[in-house]
Amino acid sequence: MSEKVLMKGNEAIAEAAIRAGCLHYFGYPITPQTELAAYMAKRMPKIGGTFLQAESEIAAINMVYGVSSAGKRVMTSSSSPGVSLKQEGISYIAGADLPALIVNVQRGGPGLGGIQPSQSDYFQATKGGGHGDYHLIVLTPASVQEMADLVSLAFDLADKYRMPAMLLADGTMGQMMEPVELPDEAPNMIEKPWAVTGTQMKREHNIVNSLYLVPEELEKTNNERFERYKYIEENEARYESFMMDDAEICVVAFGIAARVSRNAVVEARKQGIKVGMIRPITVWPFPKKPLAEAADKVKSFISVELSMGQMIEDIKLATSCKKPVDLCYRVGGMIPSPEQVLESIKKAAGGNE
Repeated sequence: MSEKVLMKGNEAIAEAAIRAGCLHYFGYPITPQTELAAYMAKRMPKIGGTFLQAESEIAAINMVYGVSSAGKRVMTSSSSPGVSLKQEGISYIAGADLPALIVNVQRGGPGLGGIQPSQSDYFQATKGGGHGDYHLIVLTPASVQEMADLVSLAFDLADKYRMPAMLLADGTMGQMMEPVELPDEAPNMIEKPWAVTGTQMKREHNIVNSLYLVPEELEKTNNERFERYKYIEENEARYESFMMDDAEICVVAFGIAARVSRNAVVEARKQGIKVGMIRPITVWPFPKKPLAEAADKVKSFISVELSMGQMIEDIKLATSCKKPVDLCYRVGGMIPSPEQVLESIKKAAGGNE
């Protein structure tokens, strides 16, 4: 059974997390994701969960580390400057091979920037924003429904691969209201024999740690972790293909940029331009395979972003620079319009005729 309700994206994330079995939330308010924390503050005490507004983002992420070590589903949320403060803690969580969910409802930067939507944390999320060699599983919703659906998936993947996952949304997605179908199913919980839960003198002590003082031991651990990452890249990349069967131009966009781009693709088709879209749902692992296949068929690519051009680099890498990749963007809290994306498509098609 499920129910359909009208919710803000931020609220949908919070409710979906609770239904996915997360009873522990640690965070600090920051625009434009404050509604998520407020929702958790209201709901958690009623269901026997834990909500704690920490004294800082740094404290919050280290609380996440502790609860995850005990084998519980746990999350934090913030927006761009706050997620920057969490980076050291995220690195520790990744280094300790712990599952957790980090939500980033992005705003403009660098620095305090502005409070309007952005996608400029792409590099931070996909390249490892903290120190060391590590990755996060990074999921990018393009609707309020996906804000809810991808939360459950993020927890499942984090548990399966023992690594942190991030829901990388933008301010528009967080503030947007849409009907959401919320599942009423039991969460997909797995055994965590590695958890620090007390032994009752029945097993060996578990130790959760990211410190390896012997160089050979750290190298071995990193190599083993990257074998896992390789498997994830081969098996967990997710994307949506739209009108790509006969496309000669491929638009690549995620989040709110993908919603805008979809309208532009439909209008361009009406005008006789053969264009399609590949929408990454995971930006790590990045959907390299479909883009590489598209590079053998299309004449060019267009990356539509709310940044100065970050995902465009992954498109070029995925396609081995076989075809040109143009950038269509707005920043500062601005969102490309369907008309702007359409103009980029027309330009790629050979003019504004």
